Amino acid sequence: MELSNRQQQIIDIVKENGPITGEHIAERLSLTRATLRPDLAILTMSGFLDARPRVGYFYTGKTDSPVLSDEIQKIKVHHYQSRPVIVEQSTTVYEAICTMFLEDCGTLFIVDKHTTLVGVVSRKDLLRASMGGQAIETIPVSIIMTRMPNITVCEKEDSIIEVAHKLISRQIDGIPIVKKVDVGSGFEVIGRITKTNMTSLLVDLAKNEGT
Repeated sequence: MELSNRQQQIIDIVKENGPITGEHIAERLSLTRATLRPDLAILTMSGFLDARPRVGYFYTGKTDSPVLSDEIQKIKVHHYQSRPVIVEQSTTVYEAICTMFLEDCGTLFIVDKHTTLVGVVSRKDLLRASMGGQAIETIPVSIIMTRMPNITVCEKEDSIIEVAHKLISRQIDGIPIVKKVDVGSGFEVIGRITKTNMTSLLVDLAKNEGT
């Protein structure tokens, strides 16, 4: 795995000062904690760093992690994708809340009558709408959804580490896996990748490393 200059700087800081919190690493680099999250996640997943709650990051002692790094680079989105939860844009906010509860998911993907992706609704969107004193039984989700083209998407052959980077840097719970519609420029939703899927990946990697 070829590290970026910033990732190498992070490793050097942790080597000299670990355990050290993400906030303190960010201060030393004159960056925000949010800016560093993707790099810290990559370094942790690749085995260069480890982290402990309320303690911070520390160096694992590895100067390179070719086996784990190569393993991660081979993993594609479709290896860990899950079934998408889709509703039509005419669905009411109340119905969307019920669907999210029953499906135990954090993101709903909104489609038009041609099953083309047109929007995304999160827990926060539904909570905000339900607290606004509006008639959620009649308001369609199309009123509160995030619309295309402002939706982060991925394809099934994308690298899962790149998608993990998107989840962290954009602070979202899930990303729709799409394929282009034959006619027009829209997308069909064929799956989803979420933070839960990423957790499953980490567990599998840990099991493989330990065997």
